Amino acid sequence: MVTKGTPVVFVHGLWIHTSAWDPWIEHFREADYEPIAPGWPGIPDTVEEARAHPEEIANHGVDDVTNHYEKIIHDLPSAPVVVGHSFGGLIAEKLLGAGVAAAGVAIDAAPIKGVLPLPISALRASFPVLKNPANKSRAIPLTAEQFRYAFGNGIPAEESDALYEKWAIPAPGLPLFQAATANLKPHAETAVETDNDDRGPLLLTMGGMDHTVPEAITKSTMKQYRRSSAVTEIIEFADRGHSLTIDHGWRDVADAILAWLDKNLSGS
Repeated sequence: MVTKGTPVVFVHGLWIHTSAWDPWIEHFREADYEPIAPGWPGIPDTVEEARAHPEEIANHGVDDVTNHYEKIIHDLPSAPVVVGHSFGGLIAEKLLGAGVAAAGVAIDAAPIKGVLPLPISALRASFPVLKNPANKSRAIPLTAEQFRYAFGNGIPAEESDALYEKWAIPAPGLPLFQAATANLKPHAETAVETDNDDRGPLLLTMGGMDHTVPEAITKSTMKQYRRSSAVTEIIEFADRGHSLTIDHGWRDVADAILAWLDKNLSGS
């Protein structure tokens, strides 16, 4: 059951440190939730440490990350709302489909198995990793210019560069390779239980200017849930790019999610 006071677990995606969720934690706590933002396995406590030790971050795949968060959830007093961005959104979908989350929010989420559209912009955003097969076992940073294309194209260049300096860290290449080959594998790591009728409600968001996860990917993801009778809804932020959780407009996204949760609280 989802009620006020429910735990909320925030899950970051690739290239952004989990401390970028700090404003969200404060905002959700003010709305009477109990939020936490644990990092992926291997992610150090600070941006500086993450940049200095990419080897700690490398070689963690989707199942590894999902199992990491599932263990954290098992120690919570009740099933949480899981809010994830990008690959964190994919993790949120997996946890919700597996029945360990009370509700899920997938913000501009990476494609799950079954999603077929592969827009050119998404390929370009992931090319710094996928261009070299050896990157599968490495943690790869983005340059400021690559970050501006993948995350900051919907905001002024100066803001994008400031966000890059504040939050950007190397990311494990393995999840991108797993997503790229998912539809060729019968048991892909990015597979989600989309037919689950008993799961909690799911919200998908899409940014109209998102290069990394264009609208076509999110719309295709929505279609994967067509056989489930559980609540599945979608919200579009037409003028937002992939930086929508960390840029100057993050509060608009957070408030839309809080309103959606209020609407979907049990008994409301």
